[in-house]
Amino acid sequence: MATVRLPPGAAAASAAPALPELASVPWRSRVSAHSLRRWGQAWTLWTVASTLPFAAAGALLVALEPLSAPVAVACLVHAWIIPELYAFRGTNVVRPKGPRHERTEPVAQGLLGDLLGHEARELQRGTGLAIERGELGVWLVAEAGALLVAPGGRRVHCYCVRATEVRLPPSDRVAHLLLALRTDEGGFATVANHAFAGAPWRIRRRMPKEMRPALTAARAAARARG
Repeated sequence: MATVRLPPGAAAASAAPALPELASVPWRSRVSAHSLRRWGQAWTLWTVASTLPFAAAGALLVALEPLSAPVAVACLVHAWIIPELYAFRGTNVVRPKGPRHERTEPVAQGLLGDLLGHEARELQRGTGLAIERGELGVWLVAEAGALLVAPGGRRVHCYCVRATEVRLPPSDRVAHLLLALRTDEGGFATVANHAFAGAPWRIRRRMPKEMRPALTAARAAARARG
């Protein structure tokens, strides 16, 4: 899992234009809106290439020999489960992780709330996800990952990334990632590990119910951007 730490003075908007962790991944090209579109297309092609042979094999078996229907069903199950597993991995980036710190979490929650507007603050308290509008789309920042809803709301990118101080209370972890994102959005997406890209419904159905309103809000904001 990728990790990020706040650059010196990151609380100030102009303190640092780039994340220092970029130096640790020199082989990665900086993420842009264009590269995100290519990533999304690549994931779609990969999903089709992984599932179509099983689906075609199942249909062919039934056409050649109806008695082979059980084997055809097994092929179709494989075709169904492959994208399901990828989507589960993508959804996993926003699930709660690490110690809960019940005693210090309320203070951390208050500090995180100071970074958010009123609506975003209420959404985060109810869902655990902090919404942030960026140049690349609308982000939902969690404790150890983030979702990026692309403009138009038709595709979600899932990123696995965490703060270096994993022993912090959950809201502090969210705040660290949020500040890193605000410091350098493209660098944040470059350093983070891309776990999945696909249709929002694939992510939504696997999210904990209490988190789903955050995805709904992010999609609405992304659609408004077109």
